[in-house]
Amino acid sequence: MTLSATFRPRTVDERLVLAVDLGTSGCKCALVSLDGSVQAWAFRPVQLHVQGALAEQAPEDWWTAFLEAAGEVLAGDPSLRSRVVAVCCSTQTEGTVCVDREGRALGRALTWLDARGAQAMARRARGRLVNIEGYGPLKLWRWLRLTGGAPSLSGRDSAGHMVYIRDEEPERYARTHKFLNVLDYLNLRLSGRCCATQDSAVTAWVTDNRDAHQVRYHASLIRMLGLDADKLPEIVHSTDVLGPLLPAVAQALGLEAKTVVVAGAVDNSAVAVGAAVNDFESHLYLGTSSWLGAHVPAMKTDVRHKIAAIPSAVDGRYLAMALQSTAGANLSFLRDRILYHPDELASDEEHPAVYQVLNRIAARVPPGARGLIYTPWLAGERTPVDDPRLRAGLINLSLEHSREDIFRAFLEGVALNTRWMLEPFARFLGRDVGTITAVGGGAQSDVWCQIIADITGQPIRQLVNSIQANAIGATYIAAVGLGALRFADLGELRQVQRVYEPARALRRLYDDQFQTFKEVRSRLAPLYHRLNRPQGSPA
Repeated sequence: MTLSATFRPRTVDERLVLAVDLGTSGCKCALVSLDGSVQAWAFRPVQLHVQGALAEQAPEDWWTAFLEAAGEVLAGDPSLRSRVVAVCCSTQTEGTVCVDREGRALGRALTWLDARGAQAMARRARGRLVNIEGYGPLKLWRWLRLTGGAPSLSGRDSAGHMVYIRDEEPERYARTHKFLNVLDYLNLRLSGRCCATQDSAVTAWVTDNRDAHQVRYHASLIRMLGLDADKLPEIVHSTDVLGPLLPAVAQALGLEAKTVVVAGAVDNSAVAVGAAVNDFESHLYLGTSSWLGAHVPAMKTDVRHKIAAIPSAVDGRYLAMALQSTAGANLSFLRDRILYHPDELASDEEHPAVYQVLNRIAARVPPGARGLIYTPWLAGERTPVDDPRLRAGLINLSLEHSREDIFRAFLEGVALNTRWMLEPFARFLGRDVGTITAVGGGAQSDVWCQIIADITGQPIRQLVNSIQANAIGATYIAAVGLGALRFADLGELRQVQRVYEPARALRRLYDDQFQTFKEVRSRLAPLYHRLNRPQGSPA
């Protein structure tokens, strides 16, 4: 489907960017003017294959979804297609694709939910005698000093994926010419160039990030993971022009041969560009996963709460990040596994507007969901605790509750988890975060934005076209790469839909609920650790 822009372009510049937003749920393509006005967009879903710790997607499915979504927006209006001057991508991160020398993917990609690398990473991270939260002190010090962070012991980042393949799939490792993140793979298919951006390379945890202007690989970090350096792609800046579209791709899309590919950024970096580029100005992304982010001038790490400032798409700036594993994924789980799961109880009727219905239902339930608490840890958690064994649950469910209360509890549970992240995040920034810009699919919900404002106590700024924040950010990156804009110009282009102020009358209610939420985690964590321990590990 296509969607017309909701506001008029501000400049006479008629050029457009084909902005690609490849997330876990699928691929969105948008035609966006250089000032961020969305002219048209389309979406194609991509299947996620999950089995235990395995969570994979087929790179060819990504490419097919891209071609179909891009084909739809480009076919809608020939006058728009003729104005496209660049293609720029924003993608899910911490995904890993193995490609051979011809650029062909070797099997499915490991996504950011794939935790099979936990044991392989634990072997590399721990010390011989003393460990700090599973890391050898000298190893942890080296990682923190050079990168600003460290590989996750959950095995869910690029480092965990690569060492898993190195240890458990030696044949695939031997055939791998380059390990690519999701963004890098799309850029390879678009331009023929095998490279990584400064931000897509970060979660391999083998780069020296101390100079935000020039991120580079560090030999000692590569040795710590036991990888071959020649399997890592060259590093470029997000605003670099990689070259023209490959002729076959340009022909397939009906674009001019001179259309260029700009390197782009992983999703969190692109969202940050689309939401707020000024130092310390915070944003909240509500998608399948969620995060709090803000650009900062220096590299910094909070080891205890798993918050780090890492290289961003903005040259010379770092992006402070606090990550929540599952946010909107809780709602899609509710939709796909509970409400409309395909079994004997399911009807044949489709429900394309299910999220709008859930929002209307949740709005008529009183704040606090009549005492029902939901913990949104379907895939464990990352901030402020890195605990892959935590699980989701409904607490205090009684005969007095209905599914209406459950709907609201799901929204409040994600908001409570956001407040849990916000406490150490504000300390990390060294200031009150002030008004938070909300973007992503979840930010379209008026009800959810108000709930988050009420629970966190912070005003929430909802942007126009908030679901296209990734695509708009990718467009701005392309515009900077083309020399049409500067990052300093972007604050004036931001279009605000509404600001949600926290309700003072609900402060005590949600303060009490938040304390209960944290107590649930501390009391149930030992039980979850026992229930979800890896097979073969001691009790």
